[in-house]
Amino acid sequence: MTETKNLEKEIELMSKKFLDSSKDKEILVISHFDTDGITSAAIIIGTLKKLDKQFSIKIIKSLEEKFIQSLPKDKILLFLDLASGSFNSLGKFNLENIFIIDHHEISQAIPEGIQIINPELNGKQKISSSSLTYLFCKNLVPKIDTLAKLAVLGMIGDTLEKEIDKLNNGILLDGEIKRKRGLLIYPSTRPLNRTLEYCSRPYIPGVSGDIKGVLELLREIGLNPKNGKYQSIIELSEEEMEKLATAIILRNPKAKNKEMIGDIFLIKLFNKLEDARELSATINACSRLSKPHIALQLCMEIPNVKKKAETIHAKYKQLIISGLKFTSDSEKISGNGFTIINAKDKIKDTMIGTIASILSYSSLYEQGTIIVTMAYYKDKIKVSARNVGKNGRNVREILANIIEDIGGEIGGHEFAAGCMIAKEQEQEFINLLKKNLEIEVVRV
Repeated sequence: MTETKNLEKEIELMSKKFLDSSKDKEILVISHFDTDGITSAAIIIGTLKKLDKQFSIKIIKSLEEKFIQSLPKDKILLFLDLASGSFNSLGKFNLENIFIIDHHEISQAIPEGIQIINPELNGKQKISSSSLTYLFCKNLVPKIDTLAKLAVLGMIGDTLEKEIDKLNNGILLDGEIKRKRGLLIYPSTRPLNRTLEYCSRPYIPGVSGDIKGVLELLREIGLNPKNGKYQSIIELSEEEMEKLATAIILRNPKAKNKEMIGDIFLIKLFNKLEDARELSATINACSRLSKPHIALQLCMEIPNVKKKAETIHAKYKQLIISGLKFTSDSEKISGNGFTIINAKDKIKDTMIGTIASILSYSSLYEQGTIIVTMAYYKDKIKVSARNVGKNGRNVREILANIIEDIGGEIGGHEFAAGCMIAKEQEQEFINLLKKNLEIEVVRV
């Protein structure tokens, strides 16, 4: 528990410094555009409004040097869910009043004067930026319990739900989160036929994206519509749940029964209990289809936004299915323990990381395989790397070695990382990547 206390002490100290610094200065909040970043931003917005602070907010995909150079020197800069990989750039432009709440790996020296909360500096506790932001905000305004559910959403968005009980900070209690044991396919609150059709984690061959395959699977295990409508996962009996899990495992041998049954977290949003995984995916979809403002408004429960967000998510799910089809049919660069998929302009840069994650959870690759996906973004290339089964080599280190040689921005974790490189370095990057991956195999 001492590590957690150290982290809590850091949060307490930084919150005091933040309050002192922001007495007579405007605050610029810069947050990452994924679910964890969006929920962190929504928590900060709710808190700063209560404090009656002057602030503005920017949601960004990545923290590029050009963007850092453009930042104002007369405002408090609060970075959420990013900046731990950008200390060299932050130090270069003599920016003052920098506060960072992040949980990504740190690989550069932290310039003097930067205030940072990051569990990498305090025992490497597995915790999302949204949960750190919530604990930070609780020090600023003690009564913000209504924002706790957003911290849980961020944890789930970063697939850290198994770490939720280790927090011991009362976030689940504050957020009035309901738990139910069940099959970990979302949304658990919607009819099964729709849930299975768009299921991508796990990806079910012959079922995901194929309504005929869905109906065949449900008929096979005797799960038929009742009053013209299929049940939802949370309505299934234990026996029905087991039958469904078995049918999925038969189609995806990599999926394990014990990993498929777990805690379903139900969160009240717009006065209705919703599956936290589905909400997290909806937030993510809005951001990745260039609508982060809709994602933020959804978290803030702005009336009439829910329908817009659901429409965007439906489109996103269709794009994911077509993206997976492309990766299935496309030529790949494969070696011992790795696969590189260069989608070029065939998959959106904002979706390439999601595709990599889904593939890393599919039955297509062995444990420990490194999957690297690439997609064009203007004059750059977005690269996402995942390690199947979250064990084996550190993909962030592998990417960092290459970025050191050719330049670019990098971020992420040990088993899920990404970088941005110049388009003209496409072939050089692939050559260096193959070389690094093959060297690593020899070392192992």
